[in-house]
Amino acid sequence: MSSVTSSEPTVGAYDVAAIRASFPILDQTIHGQPLIYLDNGATTQKPLAVIEALAHYYRADNANVHRGVHTLSQRATAGYEGAREAVRRFINAPGVESVIFTRGTTESINLVAQSYARPRLQPGDEILISWLEHHSNIVPWQLVCEQTGTTLKVAPIDENGAIDQAAFRALLSERTRLVAISHISNALGTVNPVADMIRDAHAAGAVVLIDGAQAVAHQGVDVQALDADFYAFSSHKLYGPTGLGVLYGRADLLEAMPPWQGGGDMIASVTFEQTTWNALPYKYEAGTPPIAAAIGLHAALDWIDSVGLSAIAAHEATLLEAGTALLQELAGVRIIGTATDKAAILSFVIEGVHPHDAGTLLDQLGIAIRAGHHCAQPVMDRFGIPATVRASVAAYNTTAELEALVAGIRKVQGVFGV
Repeated sequence: MSSVTSSEPTVGAYDVAAIRASFPILDQTIHGQPLIYLDNGATTQKPLAVIEALAHYYRADNANVHRGVHTLSQRATAGYEGAREAVRRFINAPGVESVIFTRGTTESINLVAQSYARPRLQPGDEILISWLEHHSNIVPWQLVCEQTGTTLKVAPIDENGAIDQAAFRALLSERTRLVAISHISNALGTVNPVADMIRDAHAAGAVVLIDGAQAVAHQGVDVQALDADFYAFSSHKLYGPTGLGVLYGRADLLEAMPPWQGGGDMIASVTFEQTTWNALPYKYEAGTPPIAAAIGLHAALDWIDSVGLSAIAAHEATLLEAGTALLQELAGVRIIGTATDKAAILSFVIEGVHPHDAGTLLDQLGIAIRAGHHCAQPVMDRFGIPATVRASVAAYNTTAELEALVAGIRKVQGVFGV
């Protein structure tokens, strides 16, 4: 089976065959079958430009940053800080001081939980999240509640997997100190109306963190237009390397917060009697930072710019529509998450087949999907299921691959006699 056919839908000049050629990992077989990678919600594959940027750094420029006066250190520093400026442009942050490099979305959220929330909150205060959140946007706030006596409130979701906006607004009060909401649900693909939710939260006097891990690769994000106080995401879901995350924060909030971790770049001066903190953004970047990963992320953002994020989004919307229609034709398959505004995530259950069994059999056909609770067990509980099969698409996926997925599901059903 070819994963690209002449009947593939195109949007403008979108050339999916050329895009696929930029991803060397896709040119392989798994169990004798062409690889069909549909686990992009977990991590995206990397274009050759990112792989070459990483190799070039280690071959030619490898050195520590902000410390050396020699040429290699100067090159490494320029590459690392160049990546920060690229991220600033990508999310339209007002300044590089608001762009903190972390190890991932999870660390970014924990940074806000421990450095912003923990020192400020007390019994009687409330943190508001939703049933759509994955564990990394639940557990850090539970820890803060245990540490401070704060109460955790949870906005419900409806049968389509959308947050009940009326209930969300009703839960906001003068006691709400912080709201933490995902931009796009990793388990269902629901796109939350975060601009409206930020506006409502601000009207109640709350600070807002947006978990953008599933959003930044699929739609433009403008943190100033959203008026987000904090916005967190990861490099590896954005065609960049693993081990790197970004926390955008309003500069006045970051200035007022205590450091997250101690050591290395986060200090201005140290004596045994007193330590003073470095300026933003270095105040929150203790130790040797993920230099190579940042340079790789810069290459990923340049690659996205070369294709066009709006073109990628349009292509993914076409795939979502096609994939939804294909799955709806399958007897015994039920899509979980049918919100009006969705990203290209297809989460579903197959009657009589556990998702893990489906995932194992599909792998034998060369099809990589995700099976499980997707680190979002409350979402599964809401729908009364233990897990789902999740197919999530990216810039390089095709309608032919979704058709192969459906053919694979039919084979799975045949094996189980359902």
